[in-house]
Amino acid sequence: MATRIAVRPAHGPSEHESFLRYARFRWLKIGSVVCAMALLGYLFADAEPRPNGGSWYGYTLGTIGVLLILWLTLLGVRKRNMTRGRWSLKAWTSAHVYLGLSLIVIGTLHTGFQFGWNIHLLAYVLMMIVIVSGIFGISAYASLPRALSDNRGETTQAQMLENLRMVDRQLHDAAQPLDQKYAEIVRMSLDDDPFGGGVFARLTRRYPRCGTRAAHAALRRYTGNKAAIGLDPLEKIDVLLERKQAALARVRRHLQIKALLEAWLYIHVPLTFALIAALSAHIVSVFFYW
Repeated sequence: MATRIAVRPAHGPSEHESFLRYARFRWLKIGSVVCAMALLGYLFADAEPRPNGGSWYGYTLGTIGVLLILWLTLLGVRKRNMTRGRWSLKAWTSAHVYLGLSLIVIGTLHTGFQFGWNIHLLAYVLMMIVIVSGIFGISAYASLPRALSDNRGETTQAQMLENLRMVDRQLHDAAQPLDQKYAEIVRMSLDDDPFGGGVFARLTRRYPRCGTRAAHAALRRYTGNKAAIGLDPLEKIDVLLERKQAALARVRRHLQIKALLEAWLYIHVPLTFALIAALSAHIVSVFFYW
């Protein structure tokens, strides 16, 4: 008689589970509990006229907030150590996100809704900017990788760039029998830096001085519809310039998505260090001048 062995479904996080859904939203639940406890404490704390940064409740929340911010900054260090299990990088990132969001409640209740034009407000504003930039980062990592994959298709970045170089070689060869006027038009495309324009151009995909687009427009002005009715060398140039523009659009979209995935870190990380400096000044001013 055959013995059946019951196979229990594995509990715990899946390898394909996102950091936002880690362990059935474990850290979202923990963060929600932390926020709920902070709100209850604010509502029932014995402080007159109400809890604020100078009350025992304010000091408690302030201490928790500072320790939490310092712990959150360790994610960059943590990324260098790839481990599995409860404190895997995915778990740590999930905790970073949801406990970071809980700082909105903790930090705001710590202030007691009392704001002035001072170092304390600066620390609060920097904290909120860091959190907002982090929210943008979460949105970017949730949506942009799919867009990157869809744009790239079955090709790699190296293959897309090689395709551009191949079109340039074909343009160079096709321009050899042309007279000087048309050869100069082709040179507008060949001599142009297709990715010049800096960070703004890469993020927005706006390249107003694109040599390939200008060359294609100039060729059409010279030839009108003749390129389609038998001027074979110019017809080939016209087709190649269209092909190059399509290839450029694809590569530029690829670089734009990669830039968006990285750009928020150039705001998030420096402002985090600025926040720590402002918090240090905030703490010193509270304990030594108040």
